Amino acid sequence: MENIKSLCVFCGSRLGSSPAFEESAKQLGEILAKRNIRLVYGGGGVGIMRVVAETVIENGGQVTGIIPKFLMEYEVGNVDGVETTVVESMHERKNLMFEHSDAFVILPGGIGTLDETMEIMTWKQLQVHAKPIILVNQNGFWDPLIGLLEQVIDNGFAHPKIMDLFTMVKSVDDVMEAISEAPQPDKIVLTSHL
Repeated sequence: MENIKSLCVFCGSRLGSSPAFEESAKQLGEILAKRNIRLVYGGGGVGIMRVVAETVIENGGQVTGIIPKFLMEYEVGNVDGVETTVVESMHERKNLMFEHSDAFVILPGGIGTLDETMEIMTWKQLQVHAKPIILVNQNGFWDPLIGLLEQVIDNGFAHPKIMDLFTMVKSVDDVMEAISEAPQPDKIVLTSHL
């Protein structure tokens, strides 16, 4: 997929235990601003989600934050320069993030990030979209997820081609190339058991 205009980043509302996570968020923000790609994210003003948003803005880029009303207090959803949309629910948040994005990049994060990741992968499996999904496997962060997906396949609950629903990269430096080379989802991941 070439010439993307907006990219959704799923990532943590915490900074994590390694300074490398914050550094990667900064690097990704710089890449997006340099390429004039709008960042779409969960609208929070904490964690590495804040870091990536602030970095895009500091480098002259554009940011859309989408946050549920009830999280505004907790996540301090006011980052200067972010075009913020306040919604009623988490479901509406994820749907709008999907609608406003041409591709998805997943940095390390918690169960909220896992929820967003699994939902966007499921939608791709169900042929709802064919947008690239890139997991940044910094320091092997996503290795346990790969192990779980392999277990799902090995136990007969998914077709092996679910592994093609996303692309794994080791660093944010590889994100844009991975987006441009992302394979289209194979319909067999939906139909193989029907």
